[in-house]
Amino acid sequence: MIRFDQVGVVYDGGSTPVLRDVDLHIPEGELCLVVGRTGAGKSTLLGAVNGLVPHFTGGTLYGRVTVDGRDTADHPPRELADVVGVVGQDPLAGFVTDTVEEELAYAMEQLAIPPEVMRKRVEETLDLLGLADLRHRALHELSGGQQQRVAIGSVLTAHPRILVLDEPTSALDPTAAEEVLAAVTRLVHDLGVTVLLAEHRLERVVQYADRVAYLPGDGTVVHGPPAEVFATTSISPPVVELGRLAGWRPLPLSVRDARRAAAPLREQLAGHPVPPPRDTTAGGGATVLSAERIVVRHGQVVAVRDVGLELQAGQVTALMGRNGSGKSSLLWALQGSGPRQGGTVKVAGTDGKAATDPKKVSAAEARRLVGLVPQTPTDLLYLESVAQELAQGDLDAGPGAGHTARQVLDRLAPGIPDDSHPRDLSEGQKLALVLAIQLAAAPPVVLLDEPTRGLDYPGKEALIGIVDHLAAEGRTVVVCTHDVEFVAAAADRVVVMAEGEVVADGPTTEVIVASPTFAPQTAKILAPLLYLTTRQVGRVLDTARAAR
Repeated sequence: MIRFDQVGVVYDGGSTPVLRDVDLHIPEGELCLVVGRTGAGKSTLLGAVNGLVPHFTGGTLYGRVTVDGRDTADHPPRELADVVGVVGQDPLAGFVTDTVEEELAYAMEQLAIPPEVMRKRVEETLDLLGLADLRHRALHELSGGQQQRVAIGSVLTAHPRILVLDEPTSALDPTAAEEVLAAVTRLVHDLGVTVLLAEHRLERVVQYADRVAYLPGDGTVVHGPPAEVFATTSISPPVVELGRLAGWRPLPLSVRDARRAAAPLREQLAGHPVPPPRDTTAGGGATVLSAERIVVRHGQVVAVRDVGLELQAGQVTALMGRNGSGKSSLLWALQGSGPRQGGTVKVAGTDGKAATDPKKVSAAEARRLVGLVPQTPTDLLYLESVAQELAQGDLDAGPGAGHTARQVLDRLAPGIPDDSHPRDLSEGQKLALVLAIQLAAAPPVVLLDEPTRGLDYPGKEALIGIVDHLAAEGRTVVVCTHDVEFVAAAADRVVVMAEGEVVADGPTTEVIVASPTFAPQTAKILAPLLYLTTRQVGRVLDTARAAR
């Protein structure tokens, strides 16, 4: 169905090929998982399947890519649209209509599908992806996760024979991600659809893969059965990492397989105290932010309902909940820029100053109280170079911060040149740049909305280090996220929201281990032992070996 024969790709101005000597054959009805570090060439590989590379991106493609017998060199994307459906990383950028129902029908209209067939497919897709209640909603009113499901649905209605998905679950909560992946798997098994899927959150998808294509970063592609490929990859999901630590063969790809092999490991760990997930934990600092009875409405929809929250210095809090539960609305209300129809927010003053409500001061002063990085950090980047962005950040921060935005950036992500265009940076570098701009004002409260989107596992480790550093400086950090593995490694406290209300609030281990939805893979495999990360397991095993 998809065949790469000695394929190489070199972009205009590039000195080295992004892909080289790629030989890959994906038969009909297979799900191929594409993995690799950020910048390894995954998006280029996906783009070559429907002709975006090089017809749209430019550059030179060597070798031959054939899709359902069609050579992509001779067929531009529009001539492959009936065969290949593509969902990119940013769903909002691909929308062309105003409402959910219209977006689901648009691709079929372009393919001249009869109206009676269109109506049937729209209804099927609404049910398949849990979108029936949103059919008349405006696309811009949806949460990020809801937009992601609509983007996937708009491709599915055309019934393509090949699906190309670039991080399809990055904005979805764990339950919604399982539903989408179950729907994709059903298409593979029941209808013979071929799926090429790139994803950084491997713990969600690896058990569904028939084949893995691993890009080590040198332009080549290593492919084969998942257990064989993951035996040597530099990135892997926690279930595979745990298998490596324990020496299991073959490597497990699902929690079920791992639990079957884990009894001896649980016995070995049972006699040792569980080390903390983080090297540093909350020190019980003074209250920095106090919020009472927060109410946020968007039209007739109550997004946040009478929420109270206290945040302490040096503490990392994870804000979790399904898509549309009110998490982002709460963050913007705390920062002061977003709507707030009721309640109060007080940020403790410094140097004897009184507590202040960020909504009642200027935007510049609010930034000095609460810094917020939105779901898409590039929303805050609008200048032509990194140097210009940093200079503007210093200007907005005003005097008295004690450090420049460049100093902060060099601490978070050293080595980014001043003349780089912000849009050319990796996702992790963009996040670090926006963080540096926000932190130039030295706010005591830092809010991060879905910061792990687009980050690979090493990128997440770097972000954990950033969050730890902020907490060590005495700031309070709130991370709104669906990434349970990140929460397990980074957070002291977890707050769970549902329908605009707080339904759980407590220490990370207590809250996420008790939840089948939010529990990380290591906790599920080693239950009833209270391990959250493979790092904890590795530390205990290393101690046990040293004691022998």
